[in-house]
Amino acid sequence: MTAHDDAYEELQAAVAVCGYPLDLADVLANELRGEKSMRRMAAYLRVARPKTMEEIADEMIAIIEQRDAWVRKKLSERAQSSFNEFMNREDED
Repeated sequence: MTAHDDAYEELQAAVAVCGYPLDLADVLANELRGEKSMRRMAAYLRVARPKTMEEIADEMIAIIEQRDAWVRKKLSERAQSSFNEFMNREDED
């Protein structure tokens, strides 16, 4: 079993404990995609015990936005590093 599968099962268990249908876990997993995102969502469900599916959807969107911002930051850092290497290269005569 992979870490992704473990995270999915953790998410399913958290959804079940909150009393929501397991189909919700499928929707969340498909949107969150990653292991860390699913684990964050499962932790939120266990701790916050949201009263409505709208609260769950809001948290899912927040997790996705944070993940996407992190990805953009890392891509920007990589591009900046490549640019710096290009600008600081030794002159070729």
